[in-house]
Order: sequence, then C-alpha cells, then structure tokens
Amino acid sequence: MKPSPPPRKLLRPVRRLGFAALGLVNLVWGAWAVAAPHHFFNTFPGFGLHWTASYPPFNQHLTVDLGATMLTLAVLFAGAAIADRPAVSWLTGVATAVFGTLHFGYHALHAGHMGTADRVLSLLSLIGGAVLPPALAASHHLEESE
Repeated sequence: MKPSPPPRKLLRPVRRLGFAALGLVNLVWGAWAVAAPHHFFNTFPGFGLHWTASYPPFNQHLTVDLGATMLTLAVLFAGAAIADRPAVSWLTGVATAVFGTLHFGYHALHAGHMGTADRVLSLLSLIGGAVLPPALAASHHLEESE
C-alpha cells in the first residue's frame, strides 16, 4: 500500500518555514563572520564548539568570504520562503545543494584538528545543509500530485 503524502495545507507552511529558518541561520552566521571574523573563526558554531578553529591558521579574507557566501545563501533561502514558487524553490534547493555537497565533501576528506564527536556533528550538519533545501523544493511535487 502506497503511503499517503502529508495534507497539502501543511506542505506550504512547513516548506516556507524551513526555507525561512535556513535563511535566518545563514543570515546570523554570515553577519557574524563578516562583522567579527576573528571571533567567528575562533568560536563557530558556538555552544562551546570550535569547528572553524580546527582548520588553522586564521585567514580574515577567507572568513569574510565565507560570511559573504552565507549572506548570499540567506538571500536565496528568504526568496524561496517568500515566493514559494516551484522554480524559485528548485533554484534555491539545487544551488545550495551544490554548495552544501562540496562543503561536505571537503570536510569528509579533511578532519582538521577535530575530535571524533565534533567531526561527526559537523558532518551531520553539513549533510543536512546539502539535503534539506532540495527536499523542501521537492515538496512542491507532493502538492502537484494530490
């Protein structure tokens, strides 16, 4: 028996909220990296973790560039949340999946100075960043199939 998709009325708000949440996270992280690159490098992602500092040495240019990339991702995610159109969602999902997949690939091959627990947590978060946006975009298909 084929499982039934979630009710259509739930898909749109969940998709928009998902894109908005991703936009907010990238906005905060991006602004942090641009405004305070050394602090970002030493303390990202926060909560007592120091993932970026596990890849020394600090480079202000690269840290600010990462922040600019995150701000760009925030704009894409916000656009997808606001427009909620398949073409915009797919462009956002595919573009951010390219970034997320390449970012994951680098960290999967290079551990830096991370311990096992930090590495596992960082890789899981990177997988989420690569998979969640296209999954949100794909939810338009579920609406169309009803």
